[in-house]
Amino acid sequence: MRVANAIDDDSHEPILNPVDRISELLFGLFMALSFFGAMSVAQSGREEIRSMFFAALGCNLAWGLVDAVMYLVRTITERGRTLTLVRSVQNALDRKTGDDILKRSLSRVAAGLVSTMEIEAIRGRIMALASLPERPQLRGNDLLAALAIFLIVVASTFPVVLPFVIFDDVGLAKSVSRDVALVMLFFDGLALGRYAGYGSWKVGFLMTGIGFALVMAIRALGG
Repeated sequence: MRVANAIDDDSHEPILNPVDRISELLFGLFMALSFFGAMSVAQSGREEIRSMFFAALGCNLAWGLVDAVMYLVRTITERGRTLTLVRSVQNALDRKTGDDILKRSLSRVAAGLVSTMEIEAIRGRIMALASLPERPQLRGNDLLAALAIFLIVVASTFPVVLPFVIFDDVGLAKSVSRDVALVMLFFDGLALGRYAGYGSWKVGFLMTGIGFALVMAIRALGG
């Protein structure tokens, strides 16, 4: 359980977990694809490609910044919620009330796995906490995580747009860009499957299929 130690120093934890890293990479990737998917092969010249390149980069810069800020907002909000929970348990009228507060804070899955004795043990650790911060605070690792999110979203643009810089043929550039995106999607899915502990290859192909379908949907919607 993380309830009793969520307000302690978490410097030993990774800045971002694999799901966060891959999700941000996918977000930036699809954002870039939405720009180049709408490019007309027949009407696009070098000047239009240049404009599209800076538009895609600017969009990912903006959304990378938004994602980074929202990560900090989510982090401080979750930390504040945990602090409120701990204080509620400490200020409970009796042991049973404190246990009930903890039980209600658990997800349905976690509630089914934790016994009454374990709940009571967690409540005991919370009661033993000597001091609590007055308000939730952001730490250095939180700022590093926000910076990592920003960089991942921005960096995901370049593999997709690079073919348009290398090739003069716009049709060829679009094909190479799409193929690069699908390969990236496959390896992202592979990493997700490996992290989850099942069917990494299947998840890789599944993510490629989902990505292809999303790209088609983006184009159909005029993206």
